[in-house]
Amino acid sequence: MEDTFHLGIKALVRNEEGKILLLKVNPEALKKQTDPYWDLPGGRIERGSTIEDTLRREIKEETGIENITNIQEVAFVLSNIRIPIGDSDVGLILGIFSCNIPDEYEIKLSFEHIEYGWFPPVEVARLLEIKYPKSFTSKIAEL
Repeated sequence: MEDTFHLGIKALVRNEEGKILLLKVNPEALKKQTDPYWDLPGGRIERGSTIEDTLRREIKEETGIENITNIQEVAFVLSNIRIPIGDSDVGLILGIFSCNIPDEYEIKLSFEHIEYGWFPPVEVARLLEIKYPKSFTSKIAEL
């Protein structure tokens, strides 16, 4: 039987120092019993949206940051995450893109997150290992 996948887009938002923005997930927003964990801004592509539309929408919704620039593909990876859909589930393919933010910005977290931080790429890779495959986190560590 063929598997079905959704395409999720994740953003490596970089500041002027080259650090990457991570957001700590709010377990209440997930409606799951889980400890908070660090993640990248992002979400699934909606029908009729492009990758760039999705990046811009999700970054704005989750951080309040607008006017991202220099969007570049980093990788596409098959995630080990399964998304419940009705009585079944679907797999998740992640498209990861780097982008820069304006010099002047203010982060305004949505209900989905409880904290944010800027981390060097090696630290980001380590913090994301609980959620993402090594094939992805190793690419971040090399940035």
